[in-house]
Amino acid sequence: MLERLQEGVSRLDTSIARSFLGHHFRLDGSGHPLERKGSRFSTEIRAGLVTFTAMAYILAVNANILSSSGGPCVCNAESCETDPAYQQCKNDIRRAYIVATAAAGCMSSGLMGLIANMPLGLAPGLGANAYFANVVLSGLVNYSQALAVVWLEGWIFVIISLLGVRQWISRLLPTSLKHSTGAGIGMYLALIGLSSSGLNVVSPGTSTVLQFAGCLPQYQDENGICESHVLQDPKMWVGIFLGGVLITFLILYRVRGAMIIGILLVSVSSWPRGSAVTQFPYTDEGNNNWNFFKHVATWRSIDPIGPKNINWQGYDTGHAWLALIIFLYLDLLDTTGTLYAMATHAGLVDVRTGDFEGSSTAYVCDALSISMGSLLGCSPCTAFVESASGIAEGGRTGITGLTVSLMFFLSLFFAPIFSSLPPWATGSVLVIVGSMMMTTAAEVNWAYMGDALPAFLTMIGIPFFYNIGYGLIAGIISYMVLNVIPWLILKATRGRVVPEGWYTEREPWGVASTATFLDISDKQLSRTQRFIVQSSIFPTWLKKLSIGQKCFWRMTPAEIEDHLEGRRVTELYVKERERRRREERELFRQHPPPPREPEETKPISVMGGVEKYEV
Repeated sequence: MLERLQEGVSRLDTSIARSFLGHHFRLDGSGHPLERKGSRFSTEIRAGLVTFTAMAYILAVNANILSSSGGPCVCNAESCETDPAYQQCKNDIRRAYIVATAAAGCMSSGLMGLIANMPLGLAPGLGANAYFANVVLSGLVNYSQALAVVWLEGWIFVIISLLGVRQWISRLLPTSLKHSTGAGIGMYLALIGLSSSGLNVVSPGTSTVLQFAGCLPQYQDENGICESHVLQDPKMWVGIFLGGVLITFLILYRVRGAMIIGILLVSVSSWPRGSAVTQFPYTDEGNNNWNFFKHVATWRSIDPIGPKNINWQGYDTGHAWLALIIFLYLDLLDTTGTLYAMATHAGLVDVRTGDFEGSSTAYVCDALSISMGSLLGCSPCTAFVESASGIAEGGRTGITGLTVSLMFFLSLFFAPIFSSLPPWATGSVLVIVGSMMMTTAAEVNWAYMGDALPAFLTMIGIPFFYNIGYGLIAGIISYMVLNVIPWLILKATRGRVVPEGWYTEREPWGVASTATFLDISDKQLSRTQRFIVQSSIFPTWLKKLSIGQKCFWRMTPAEIEDHLEGRRVTELYVKERERRRREERELFRQHPPPPREPEETKPISVMGGVEKYEV
């Protein structure tokens, strides 16, 4: 029976790969010159389901955060907390935001999958939604102005994406910072998975930054911090063993759909009322959630939120422009770093140029998603780092994104089910995927301090600052200090004062050009054309248009060959890296280091206040 099922799935994969659908998404076996090796229709569907289940928490979380701003609700009392009409309105828009979040995730994920062919899930992002709510609550701008600011931010991102600025920024980042970004996002995912958004193993502490959590409600203070009886919550242990341990063993034995199996088992175990691990306890909140869950299938409009609330003349205050600058500042590096890290994790990055296939289209789709989200009353949409879970499951094409889009579409009608996936069901998945993303840390140039320290600050800054953009800023600033100042000293002293390893261990600077496939002589170009073609900042479509290739969206044979050469070089690079690692492991197995006997040592020098010893 199982063999027949596998044969049927294999035949389905083959037939779809040979169809127009397979050719468009470049499935393995489609005959497309740039088909993505190992991509299968069934695998892409499974990867999309994993990505959605890992990020489905955003339906409830985003609704809670954005509804806290009050939205279009009006408070007529001195204390809004005691205004029953205002509180009823907030509860109503919370349910409306579940629908709006699902609609935003459906449109943005579908756009990224269909147009950019990227295996990513998009939805209103965490962090950006908290800032959106805070700027409204603080009175910096009102709700209508905040939506107008988000809408304008999206179109600014569209322009700079079309001009290649975001792609140039990702290529401009030093190699070690790129590798550390992926590892930092892995640690970020693990921290999310261990926090209250996941397993609830750790929480903010009173005497320490973090402390153990996982206690029952009666042992928590008014801020929800455990005062005693930590690590005794049955929900946490169900998530760890029925979710994390089971998923790990299934992955170990190469069981397909391992992550979905674990998530579903934990979720179903949390639905019956009266158990110790239910997410519907007999409390006011539990009863309210249970009544919503019992509807199973329901539909409601996004009213009273939506485009009618946008103040299109809301840019006439300095506060609105300040909010816009902060939104741009927060999202630029955040979204750019996330897209690049996910493309690296999917194996789509060309090691020669530091760019990935279809980067211009992907960045434009990401930017359009921001403006689309504002029309639904939401904060900026962005690619979710939880997409790494689907990529780890085998997602390589836009079919993964379309599957996420389809699941968000179903959430419009089955919101009670999808918004009831408990956080402890996906917490272990985030930890497991985080461990997979840590492999990029091995690629950091740890031999030279000017590369190693900025990479390390990026790596720890992303989870500790709880923001990808802030972590990247810490790495970029430290990199500039540790490399630009020595370069200035080197120039001022005419090369007499230079750090050790500057020429031998430091990674080279520079941005690779992306115009190697343009088959045209410099003599045929004007000065302006030559500047555009030879510059590393302008995107491919603009270079092709500048030399008269009006159908700039069509890939030329030379362009296809350049992409294939990039894949070959990248594949050789990966194989060589894996070969070295296998040789090191095999050498260790054959010749393990002998146990060392303590020997008498004597100091030979003192450097930097630390004695060095010689045996």
